[in-house]
Amino acid sequence: MVIAFFLLGVVIGLGQYLKTPKVYQCTSLIQYQRQQVNPTAMSPDDVRSRTQEVVATVSQQITSRSSLEAMIKEFDLYAEMRAGLPMEDVVDMMREKHIEISQERGDIFRVSYQGGDPKKVLRVTNAIAAKFIEENLRYREERASETSVYIQDELRMAKESLDKKEAVMRDYKLQYYNEMPAQLTNNMTRLNALQEQYQNNQVSAQDLERTKVMVQEQISLREELLAQQLRGTGVSPMLPGTQQTTGILAQINQLRAELQNLQARYTDKHPEVRRVKKLLQELEAGQPDALLQKGEAAAENSQPYIDPQMEQLKQQLGSLEYNIDRLKQERAEIRKQIEKYQSWVELAPVREAEWAALTRDYEQLHQHYQALVGQSLQAESAHSLEKHQKGSQFKIVDPAHFPEKPFKPDFRKIMLIAVGLGLGAGFGLALGQELLGTSFKDPSEVEAYLGIPVVCAVPNIYTKPELRKRKIRQIIWGALLVVAVTVIVVATVYFWKQGMIVL
Repeated sequence: MVIAFFLLGVVIGLGQYLKTPKVYQCTSLIQYQRQQVNPTAMSPDDVRSRTQEVVATVSQQITSRSSLEAMIKEFDLYAEMRAGLPMEDVVDMMREKHIEISQERGDIFRVSYQGGDPKKVLRVTNAIAAKFIEENLRYREERASETSVYIQDELRMAKESLDKKEAVMRDYKLQYYNEMPAQLTNNMTRLNALQEQYQNNQVSAQDLERTKVMVQEQISLREELLAQQLRGTGVSPMLPGTQQTTGILAQINQLRAELQNLQARYTDKHPEVRRVKKLLQELEAGQPDALLQKGEAAAENSQPYIDPQMEQLKQQLGSLEYNIDRLKQERAEIRKQIEKYQSWVELAPVREAEWAALTRDYEQLHQHYQALVGQSLQAESAHSLEKHQKGSQFKIVDPAHFPEKPFKPDFRKIMLIAVGLGLGAGFGLALGQELLGTSFKDPSEVEAYLGIPVVCAVPNIYTKPELRKRKIRQIIWGALLVVAVTVIVVATVYFWKQGMIVL
């Protein structure tokens, strides 16, 4: 029974091995080489990225439906399955069961493919390995290009925002330049200088006013002195009348004489000539015509007399009045300037608050723009490296080789399992039959069963016919065993010769 089940296990194992389709597997070793030329943070994979992450990213692209579907059609894979199943199921089966990508050590990983045709398995494995190099280069260049385009767009938008902000700041500064906090020191200095100039102008004007009063007093005294000296000589600088009228007429006569003297030296456009004319017109406008005519007649009848000292005093008086008027005009201009600078100083805190609110986010915009400029340069450098294929890339260390024997089924493993199961079944049935049998196998069993002692035990005694039958049966079983073993060995050798069994 044990031998029979042993042989049966061998036969079943051979049958199972011959029935199971042969699956071949090819493996290719690929190394990931990191870029050595100017690695930057804008590279598709920086120094912090691990090989496993890069391999996982590229593996997803290679095992995508579009990529595997193109590969299936190119190598005419799974023709029978495609006839009965949709392409999506065929692609899922190929991705999950027939393609294996695993990391070996360091930057080296393994790519394996399983299939029934060893030639196609070899070609598909090398194609997948080549896809790693191709997809990695394409992915890195696309990513570098997309990164560069994205950075350029961000840089353009940041520049537009920064230009708008700078334009607003420029317009604000041009509009309120003198009121800005930066001009506060200059404005204060200028305001102090103007106030000091204003005080000096007032002091000068007061001095001139006092001098003018003194000169006017000297002129009055000189007129009285001349009037006393010229009395009875036929030369009269005054017309009869009241004292007030006589004084005004005397001034008119003096201005006329002064005007004649000035016209002799200057043109009518001279400031002093224009001033004397203006004063003369004002005095003449305030006197009656009859009185003026009498004064003119008296002046015509009288002999003209010009006092050099009086002329000098009058010129000094005119100069004083001119300077006083000039100082008044200057004081008015200085006052306007003081008010203007005071308003600028008072508005400086307001402009400072407005400027702070206006420029609050300018520094962040400027820093962001500068960072984008640096990133743009790095992105352009990374893009150039990828275009020249100087970045990180995959390299086939060990290409796939033609599979000499199938990956599965494993002949030794199947036969060991079959023989083990056969022997186990044979021994199990034999042991069960031995244990479950009801016959007595030992005299002690009879004593225990009957409860009486056994006097003697007689062994089996075979007669000559029985011995002959037993010998014939043994010969038949031996012949059958030899035939069975011979058939199994011959069949095994035949199938091995035919290549159906690969050890």
